[in-house]
Amino acid sequence: MDNEECKDTQDKAPSVVDRYYTRWYRADMKGKPCEDHCILQHSNRICVVTLAESHPILQNGRQIKSINYQISNGCSRLNNKVSGKSKRGGQFLTDFAPLCRITCTDENEYTIYSCIRGRLLEVNEAILETPSLLLQKPSTDGYIAVILPKFEESKSITENLLSREEFEKVLAKRAASSQLS
Repeated sequence: MDNEECKDTQDKAPSVVDRYYTRWYRADMKGKPCEDHCILQHSNRICVVTLAESHPILQNGRQIKSINYQISNGCSRLNNKVSGKSKRGGQFLTDFAPLCRITCTDENEYTIYSCIRGRLLEVNEAILETPSLLLQKPSTDGYIAVILPKFEESKSITENLLSREEFEKVLAKRAASSQLS
């Protein structure tokens, strides 16, 4: 095999995310256009909440001013403490539970939601120190949070989510309607 063939093979190898996770999407979260979230679901039922590639934060070279996991006066996702094999103590989240608020340098603020029901295992504190991770690597180092759905709900949590193909149709429809206007 020559160098060119070898390079071709490397370019086509799936990423770790594509190999081990199934991507699910929630489009227009809470009715807000283009505020799309992505859930990476592992076969062990753990779900990683990330921003979809189409989210406004990842568009037009936006910069992040701040990320805040303080949801209300009495609730900070940073205070989440999980222990033991059954992950006791983690905050229980519903589909529309806010995880964090992200403010961009243009003063637009976006609330990121859990999108699924489950126990909060961890939030990504690394993005507090290095917000650019969220922009540069949203599906890996720039993830928002990790959630563990209840075992009995792990099969049904994706019922309200879109598959990659369904999400691509939503994006195509958006692109077509924006060209008409």
